[in-house]
Amino acid sequence: MGQEDASIICRWTMMIRQWPKIGFTLPDTKNMIFVLSMNWLPIVHMLSMLDSDKHRNTIITCQYRIRRCQLKIPLRRQLKNCILYLDLKITLLAILTFFFLLSSSAFAEKEKKENVFDTFTLYWENDTFGGTDSNYTNGIQLSWSTPYLANNQKGGHLPGWSYPVINHLPFVKNPTAQRAISLSLGQLMFTPEDTGTKELVKDDRPYAGYLYFGVGFNSILSNRKDTWLFNVGVVGPASLAQETQDFAHDLFGIPRAQGWENQLQNEPTIEAVCETKWRVLYSKNPNGFGYDLIPHIGGRLGNVAMYANGGAEFRLGWFIPGDFGSCPIRPGCDTNPALYHDETGDFRRIRTSVHLFSILDSRLVLRDIFLDGNTFKESHSVDKKYFVADLMVGIAVYYRRYKFSFAYTFRTKEFEEQRDPYVFGSLMISVTY
Repeated sequence: MGQEDASIICRWTMMIRQWPKIGFTLPDTKNMIFVLSMNWLPIVHMLSMLDSDKHRNTIITCQYRIRRCQLKIPLRRQLKNCILYLDLKITLLAILTFFFLLSSSAFAEKEKKENVFDTFTLYWENDTFGGTDSNYTNGIQLSWSTPYLANNQKGGHLPGWSYPVINHLPFVKNPTAQRAISLSLGQLMFTPEDTGTKELVKDDRPYAGYLYFGVGFNSILSNRKDTWLFNVGVVGPASLAQETQDFAHDLFGIPRAQGWENQLQNEPTIEAVCETKWRVLYSKNPNGFGYDLIPHIGGRLGNVAMYANGGAEFRLGWFIPGDFGSCPIRPGCDTNPALYHDETGDFRRIRTSVHLFSILDSRLVLRDIFLDGNTFKESHSVDKKYFVADLMVGIAVYYRRYKFSFAYTFRTKEFEEQRDPYVFGSLMISVTY
């Protein structure tokens, strides 16, 4: 690509005329390619080469919601001032994703010598795989993580801002352990079984959405992994769960849920999660076939949920990696597929692996905002069950820098009025670059 500075000029047309324009300046850039693709799944792909010496200001004038976006992008050396017209429906979730990716990209470039964040993971869970459209109906999470390294392996491999925290957290502060950081952005949504009525369904769970950002601090020492996760976010209309679901249903010709006006009210959220795993049993024969067992215990504290949990994962297959298993979108259950550690504590690249897995997780629930309703305001609620269990069965494939898994999760009843347990599917794709 040529030496000309890339310029991106974006004019956003308001859907609501009263909303003011917001002007801001991006970090100075040189030779930037920007590809924007946002639908009901907030996806932003961005390739950038930052230069602090020779650059021009890139200015974007935007408004929160758009109908048409005009971009001028030099896509090739011979191609200048190419105008692309994109007819997009963008929600606040997509905008947050854009800024999150922008900051992550800039940070990764700044720290490229240390190779700070090297793994991207996409989680998607949906009840469509189980043939329903109710209860926990959709979840999506994007995560970025660093490799697991000890300071004596590669000094200062974690981002600088993380050391004052990770060096003081119980269980993960040991500098001789292999430690890693993860950043996550996600959205969850919940609906009652009857989504065809606008009236409040008093004997079913509330409509609810949850938008959150999380920072995870992870440590592996011998056969033990400890994780702390801190989430901040919002429950209620500001989570944009309704807009996301409406767009997805319109896209696939599915009738919209009619009762979102009864959803939980806006409430800022904060929570801390801690979980410990042990790889206590592993065996394999010369041809690579083997098994292992990974029990876990943990807890979650905050105004989203309060519970203590415990369970185990059993894996069976060929060339099972020495990592700590597969994960659904469960707070405190982070994975890092870039490297795994073997029985000696050494970290190695993952070889091709195919295995089946089964995870049992049980929870003693003291609070669940998605069932108990808002913390500080009056809202719809149901009588939750204090004991809930998940059984997850699936298959995982590791190939070089890639990891893929798919599983079904069977969840017991979560509240007294619930008619039946329910099932949802979980898809995970991870890439290390």
